[in-house]
Amino acid sequence: MGQSLNRGRFISLEGGEGAGKSTQLKSLQGALAEAGVPVLATREPGGSVGAEEIRTLLVQGPPQRWDAETEVLLMVAARRSHMTETVWPALQEGKWVLSDRFADSTLAYQGYGRGLPLEFLRELHRFIASDFTPDLTLILDLPVDTGISRAIGRAGRDTRFERMDWAFHERVRQGFLEIAKAEPGRCVVIDASLDLESVRAAIRQAVHERLGVAF
Repeated sequence: MGQSLNRGRFISLEGGEGAGKSTQLKSLQGALAEAGVPVLATREPGGSVGAEEIRTLLVQGPPQRWDAETEVLLMVAARRSHMTETVWPALQEGKWVLSDRFADSTLAYQGYGRGLPLEFLRELHRFIASDFTPDLTLILDLPVDTGISRAIGRAGRDTRFERMDWAFHERVRQGFLEIAKAEPGRCVVIDASLDLESVRAAIRQAVHERLGVAF
């Protein structure tokens, strides 16, 4: 599916562990609905029946359960299912799609974090998605210590990624910032260390400025 076929808009929310993506996605979903925008919220890995099954394999178990190559192949398999079963059909129906993570997480986690070549990861994405990219990517940024503390405090949300070491999470954070720097036309960095309402306001402002939604 090429970009030109998008009748809806696709917004991804990205960031490290504990950045508050899920909370802010729900808030943005409600704000868009109130503004009269038909909207679907989804997540990665996951977002379709098959992708949710792969998600279980990816997030459970010890950090060393998968090597980086196996991990990324599972990720892109889940993403292909997610796009064909959920994202592209919704966009073709004219819905806006909000996704908690998308391809930038693969670059940040498996590329910057785990050391796989970035061009290899980009080629994998081209293989499963051609030139498809989000219309807008909101990168929720905060210090690693803060994010991990928040993540640990969430009941029932302990994943193998959260249990990876501090240096890994710092590489992931810097990776997201590098992605934003390289693609300023698509990406907006949001200071996720602020209070929830300030983050919510910054996200709505970015969506208003980039995509013209009147909240």
